[in-house]
Amino acid sequence: MFAGAYLAVFLVCGVLIIRWLLPRQSVLTRVWLGMSAGLLLMMWLPALCAFVLDFSLAAHLAALALLLGVTAGAYFLRDKRPLRHWDAPETTLMKQMLLVVVPLTVLSAYLQYTHVMRVDEYGNWNVGQSTYGDLPMHLSFVTSLVNSPFPPEYSFYPGHRLSYPFLMDSLSTSLYLLGIPLQLSLTLPGTLMMALCYMGVLCLAREMTTGKKTVVLAALLFFLNGGLGFLYNFDQAAGVERDGTLTLWARIEDILNGYYATPTNQPEPHNLRWSNVIADLMIPQRTLLGGWCMVIPCFYLLWMNFDPRKREENTNWRMTALLGVWGGLLPLIHTHSFLALGLCSAGMMIYDLLHEKDRKAILKPYLLYGALAVVLALPQLFAFTFTQTFQSSGAEGAGHAFLTFQFNWVNNPGGNGMRDFYFWFYVKNIGLPFVALVLALIEKDPQTRRIFSGAAVIILAAELIRFQPNEYDNNKLLYLAWLLCCMIVASWCRRIWHKLQGLRARPVIAAVAAVMVFLSAGLTLWRECVSTYQAFSAPAVQAGEYIRDNTEEDCVVLTGTQHLNPVIAIAGRTIVCGPDLWLYWHGFDTTQRKAEIRAFYADPAGNAWVLQKYDVDYIYVSSYEKNDYIVNTQALDERYDRVFENWEATVWKVPEG
Repeated sequence: MFAGAYLAVFLVCGVLIIRWLLPRQSVLTRVWLGMSAGLLLMMWLPALCAFVLDFSLAAHLAALALLLGVTAGAYFLRDKRPLRHWDAPETTLMKQMLLVVVPLTVLSAYLQYTHVMRVDEYGNWNVGQSTYGDLPMHLSFVTSLVNSPFPPEYSFYPGHRLSYPFLMDSLSTSLYLLGIPLQLSLTLPGTLMMALCYMGVLCLAREMTTGKKTVVLAALLFFLNGGLGFLYNFDQAAGVERDGTLTLWARIEDILNGYYATPTNQPEPHNLRWSNVIADLMIPQRTLLGGWCMVIPCFYLLWMNFDPRKREENTNWRMTALLGVWGGLLPLIHTHSFLALGLCSAGMMIYDLLHEKDRKAILKPYLLYGALAVVLALPQLFAFTFTQTFQSSGAEGAGHAFLTFQFNWVNNPGGNGMRDFYFWFYVKNIGLPFVALVLALIEKDPQTRRIFSGAAVIILAAELIRFQPNEYDNNKLLYLAWLLCCMIVASWCRRIWHKLQGLRARPVIAAVAAVMVFLSAGLTLWRECVSTYQAFSAPAVQAGEYIRDNTEEDCVVLTGTQHLNPVIAIAGRTIVCGPDLWLYWHGFDTTQRKAEIRAFYADPAGNAWVLQKYDVDYIYVSSYEKNDYIVNTQALDERYDRVFENWEATVWKVPEG
């Protein structure tokens, strides 16, 4: 109850702040921007207070006081122009939102429910295909941040500052700390943020595109992205299998039951890497979801603030300052979104300076916005992001530098040669919309070129520089560039549609195009809706909950390095070393710690120094440890007391001293 009220207060204050600062924006736009601003403040204010009060109830109460101060400040700095009221275009946008936002939000809520530790009738915790790998990591952040001192450390690699953007997960920690069950603390903000992303793209499309239908088309092109991957799935699918099964249905069953066999995500053998944004990004990649929820408002403010057609009505220091502050708070939410916003802004600024006569008047608000964003972002970047990005190999815990030159993203794995011809890679992955984009860019349309000026700089950076050890992660930049490109494609399709007027085959062309564009996404989302994998068995959950309820919050537990680890995911406790599935991509070399863990399990008496080195308080042995190591349980029983045991796991207490 208290957690829900806490969230509601932030959302209401966010709406009031936007209502006072941007009264000339439309009603639905103000609601969308306001709720997004409320979530932004709910991520940041408790975290700021936690540097003094730890991430505790006291910090959250102090954050409420800060929230009231920020809201009052917005009132005193309010724009006193008349408030824009509901009008006919707003009714149109409402209908478009009912058509797009409502069904996609219902789908998102269902996927959040099934993919975020759904509890079955036996007490097992289940996930979906896309959340199997990363969700336990996000759970470990959510649970370990409860009452944690700031700046926090990795709960699965103690001694190293948590440089991964964590504010999306700390938002769930806030709800969890205030009384909401763990699963709901993730699904509630996750569903809300997905709805805000859908709303935001429609609001952005209304300003960037022309025509009513283009708004819906732009949103569908982005969220129901797919490509031509279905051609591989159904290639040579005619006829009947030997067992009498229709080959076509057998192919569909393979998509629905296979592991990464969907038309949008088959790294092998077809080099299909343009994953559907709902199934493979927004649902499993919680940090990306938080970043998109916050960067789409920034794209909107950037466009409204500097678009020559809207500049006279919209540009004022309040909007410019709001854009600067909002953008400057992005790094600890999602660093890729911050980088994409900066690159897009640079591209649009260069375009405006080249095409506008009064360059000084154009440059001044750009510099104000940029200065505010940089001033706010630099402390985050130096204290957290750069520590991880530029760490060098050699020292304990250090792995490899992040930034390297690599052309053409995952089509050129490791820089060792391209798998597909450059344009064919994007044609088969993105499909007809990519072809439409190329054709649209041939036209001499100033608005198209201005939008693409922002997207092109993002694309250029993502195609030339690998920003993380995982080359696939450059898609976090490419998708935001594609969001802008969807506006171009939607407007171009509208022109073509009107030019085909009078052609009897026009409806047939539209139907065939719709199948070609959306079939891959539909099959992928269908597969995700039926996917289910067990993450934690009921006994594993019992072990995790015992550790959560009966051990000290700051204790250290020795476990294996499996990623399905209830000690970090459910209990929120610190372990000596987590899985390379996460740590390698965060830049860490875990070789030494893994060897020490292995040595201790095999010979607890001879390697007791490992416990002292890492200040271990408990020892955990489950089926994973027994499978991965030689575990001398007899020696553990001789030296330590069993404090918990079921058929899945045993916990020993290490005596003090």
